[in-house]
Amino acid sequence: MKKNLDLIKTLQQNYRTFSKGQKIIAEYIMENYDKAAFMTASKLGKSVNVSESTVVRFANTLGYEGYRDLQKELQDLIKNKLTTVQRISLNDDFSDRQNSLKKILKKDIESINKIIDEIDYDAFEKAADEIRKARIVYVLGLRSSSFLAEYLGFYLNFIIDNVKVVNLGPNDIFEQLMKVTDKDLVIVISYPRYSKRTLEALRYVKERNCDIISITDSLISPAAQISDITLAARNSMVSFVDSLVAPMSLINALIIATGFENEKDIIRKFGDLEDIWNKYNIYDKNNPNH
Repeated sequence: MKKNLDLIKTLQQNYRTFSKGQKIIAEYIMENYDKAAFMTASKLGKSVNVSESTVVRFANTLGYEGYRDLQKELQDLIKNKLTTVQRISLNDDFSDRQNSLKKILKKDIESINKIIDEIDYDAFEKAADEIRKARIVYVLGLRSSSFLAEYLGFYLNFIIDNVKVVNLGPNDIFEQLMKVTDKDLVIVISYPRYSKRTLEALRYVKERNCDIISITDSLISPAAQISDITLAARNSMVSFVDSLVAPMSLINALIIATGFENEKDIIRKFGDLEDIWNKYNIYDKNNPNH
């Protein structure tokens, strides 16, 4: 069976070929896929009164190397559909307050480690090079991604001259992007639940032959399908919060990589800024770390 097929359709099409225990698992997943996506093999087995090994063998029957791969496929299918209320009710792993801190931090560490293991370094270097060469760099991120977009735009402004952060301000995002040309670059930050407005904007700039770099959760995300370069950093689903620690780390690395070629110019700019900060008492001079 092909893993790339819609999992629910795969279960429906092959239901008659399953053993009695596998049919029970398949029925539960089809009817409660939003809950099954966050269950361990042991917990899923207990819910349907079969053994953990039966659940693991079922995943193998579907063509997965293990249950964790099946679980990930389920999560990928639903993570863009889950409401905030559903996330709260499903993530009982974090109900234990004493251990929740460690669990949350470990999830973020795992997400950053995935970047280290899976990042396409050639694409990363090409992205930094495209940022340096672009006439104007537009940074687009809406809703929760807007914080990352503002952060990226803030620091890129110290490195290159023409950076514009596109946001939901007085002007519609299409008005802010109306002067985009094939000499410009759009950096989009897009995470589930994917903003429909963001994807519409990407299609608009693509029609104008503008190159697009996407920072998103996966190479198969909607934004990645429209982009020329994709940098993937997974977000962690932590109850009602989408943890964006991993993409923030990737953005930090991208900012630094972009600035490598312009070190002398950056030193000059920050020297000028230090003069301005001192002149107008921007920072507390009584603080030795200012």
